[in-house]
Amino acid sequence: MTGQGHIHGHAEDHSDGHAHGGGRDHGSAHSHGRARGHGHPRGRGRGHHHHHHHGERIDSALEGSAEGLRTLWFSFAVLAATTVVQAVIAALSGSVALLGDTVHNATDALTALPLALAFVLGRRAATRRYTYGFGRAEDLAGVFVVLVIAASAAFAGYEAVRRLLDPQDITHLPAVAAAGLVGFAGNEWVARARIRTGRRIGSAALVADGLHARTDGFTSLAVLLGAGGAALGWRYADPLVGLVITGAILLVLRGAAREIWHRLMDAVDPALVDAAEHALSHVEGVRAVGAVRMRWIGHALRAETSVEVDPGLTVVQAHSVAVSAEHALLHAVPRLTGATVHIDHAGAAGQDPHAALDHHFAR
Repeated sequence: MTGQGHIHGHAEDHSDGHAHGGGRDHGSAHSHGRARGHGHPRGRGRGHHHHHHHGERIDSALEGSAEGLRTLWFSFAVLAATTVVQAVIAALSGSVALLGDTVHNATDALTALPLALAFVLGRRAATRRYTYGFGRAEDLAGVFVVLVIAASAAFAGYEAVRRLLDPQDITHLPAVAAAGLVGFAGNEWVARARIRTGRRIGSAALVADGLHARTDGFTSLAVLLGAGGAALGWRYADPLVGLVITGAILLVLRGAAREIWHRLMDAVDPALVDAAEHALSHVEGVRAVGAVRMRWIGHALRAETSVEVDPGLTVVQAHSVAVSAEHALLHAVPRLTGATVHIDHAGAAGQDPHAALDHHFAR
């Protein structure tokens, strides 16, 4: 500990040395402390732990991964079955709209595999190299999902344009219409499961994949339009519907890419920051709250902040305020699994308690 105060946090993110922020506000706080058992998610490391919330939060994160895995395997099974049914009918009928929808469903089913791998990897304990664990694998899987959506849009668009230039008759129209309904039912079932689970556990990648499946469902309904137009003798109906499906895929691509971009750039809902600041301001002994920073690591949140206390407090008293502040954050912010709280004070008149750091921020 230095004269500026005590840093309190969970076992996962205490480290030796300084972690300087990007500004001079107290919230950019530098962290002083010794490593305390990082890599022991069940609290087996050195130092004390607040078991009534720390263990529960870690268990919650692990259960979130398990729930995500269950949803992914369920969705993979449903979409695989849907794809097989549609692929057979697409091959028999020659419908390019149904072909595009089948390819989209197949890629959507396959995206479950990298996401499942990311959930499994994210459950590994942190190491001295990966000190925050492996939760970021989930965001990388989200990038893969976005690339797959882009590839399926390109393929569907290419096939639609090719059939516009070279129209072909479609056969087995009732079966094509039935395949469209099957595709809608399967995708909507999967979309509801993925989005519901993704939002519950805080997984942007799973939500993005759920939105992908939902759009697949509506594009499956569009196959019905192509079949109806073909039944009326309009040969261009099917490829035009294929282009509509391509446009719908591009809209999903835009939304999914935005979600993943936010995660990769450490964006959080400002309401979470508001909730954290409100909770900290009501902690006994806290005179002022510095900047609050948060980031998602997979589907778990981490936070760091500083609070100003009376400079006359003893080390034990200041530590007690830090514990209370961290406790308040864990209760106020959903999905938060750890927080680092820096104890600060205003300093005597004419003195800057951070003067020793001035040279680090010289322009």
